Amino acid sequence: MRRLVLVVLLAVAGAGEVRAQDAAAGEKVFGVCKMCHQIGEGAKNAVGPVLNGVIGRKAGSVAGYSYSDANKNSGITWDEATFREYIKDPKAKVPGTKMIYAGLKDEQKTNDLVAFLKQFDADGKKK
Repeated sequence: MRRLVLVVLLAVAGAGEVRAQDAAAGEKVFGVCKMCHQIGEGAKNAVGPVLNGVIGRKAGSVAGYSYSDANKNSGITWDEATFREYIKDPKAKVPGTKMIYAGLKDEQKTNDLVAFLKQFDADGKKK
């Protein structure tokens, strides 16, 4: 009986865990981002800058994109933790940003989005 209770408790505890990053699911999350951003080979700046190689890139550094002073002068280099904080509430992380997005609050969708973005190097090629 104890074993059964333990197995049930472990199953219930495991059900609440966040699943791993899923790039395919992240591509679906990116559908909202597509309104302003492009990614991949042949991507161009649009309302927002190209997101190729964003993880590891210095904020405000894509050639040909007109960034806000707040973004250019933020001193941010986009690592996963910083991107997660930013995408949750862009205006809180970088007051004065031009990005008009309320934020992505769902942790799993953020995980998936990060997995999707990380696939692309600075040239838009999948790693």
